Amino acid sequence: MRWENLTPDSGHGRADAALFGAEAVTTRTFDTPEFAGITFHEIRARSVLNRVPGASRMPFEWTVNPYRGCTHACVYCFARKTHSYLDLDTGTGFDSQIVVKVNAPEVLRRQLAARRWQGEHIAMGTNVDCYQRAEGRYLLMPGILTALRDHANPFSILTKGTLILRDLELLRQASRVADVGISVSVGFTDTGLWRTVEPGTPAPERRLEVVRTLAAHGIGCGVLMAPVIPFLGDRPEQLRATVRAVAEAGAVSVTPLVLHLRPGAREWFTAWLGRHHPYLVSRYERLYAEGAYAPKWYQRRITRQVHDLAREYGIGPAPAGMPHRLGPAEPATPPAPAGPTGPTAHPVSGPTQLSLL
Repeated sequence: MRWENLTPDSGHGRADAALFGAEAVTTRTFDTPEFAGITFHEIRARSVLNRVPGASRMPFEWTVNPYRGCTHACVYCFARKTHSYLDLDTGTGFDSQIVVKVNAPEVLRRQLAARRWQGEHIAMGTNVDCYQRAEGRYLLMPGILTALRDHANPFSILTKGTLILRDLELLRQASRVADVGISVSVGFTDTGLWRTVEPGTPAPERRLEVVRTLAAHGIGCGVLMAPVIPFLGDRPEQLRATVRAVAEAGAVSVTPLVLHLRPGAREWFTAWLGRHHPYLVSRYERLYAEGAYAPKWYQRRITRQVHDLAREYGIGPAPAGMPHRLGPAEPATPPAPAGPTGPTAHPVSGPTQLSLL
């Protein structure tokens, strides 16, 4: 493993170059069952605000990613390619070699206070999950959320993790002073499919319980129905079961996203497909012959089916654009810092929602 391409003298020319020095890396393992086989590379980042490339399809310009690599081990994860920038393996290495920006909260607070920062929307969980298993040990998100709250900076979170409920009170406090969007990723409710393609994630029903809990505390939560996996998770009865479960959980919106296979993820997913469903390899080669995305006709078909089901069950797609506060803002100064523990009995000003499309 080489880190030189992220040091000041690399001349690599990448947007994320010189984020830390190689001498700042501390490697750790933990002798606990939940982290068996996992190696953590702790770094002290120079910056945690990342500008999204102009060619991106995402409707936001800035992200914060306290981790690189992800123990969710989703076989389709598009972020796998980013591990190659550190000369780490994009397969099992992505699942087991986790980079941790241990100083992310204090660096973010400093960057939010800079004069040149204009308070733009910040998206989290769009590369790897900020509430993956490592967060239970490193506790980076409470400090990040506190900094965002104290600066009344709008943000959104996308997660497959249930650990977000630990920070429920901080989310409530932040939603009183800024636009906050929360979305949970649930592409399907098929438990057999879940066990093979998302082996490190909480079960779909546990993620939907997050939606239900947030709704019960006045925080509207959307569901990104992603990915819809061709030939494995796209049968009409599967789509219906998922949308029905999303509606029953009280989601404010459901937005489908068909599987896309970028370099890094494509090779890993194809290898998995060859082991588990070899009869589908040629079908995938044809479906994705033009690149990373399924054909428009297929995407439109899935979107139409999901939207029709959503209307049937009384929910709809997320509106385009940034998260919106659905109730009036509370004219209050940021509350005093709170710990990362459970909810209080005070209602927030109104639910919020997130659109990634």
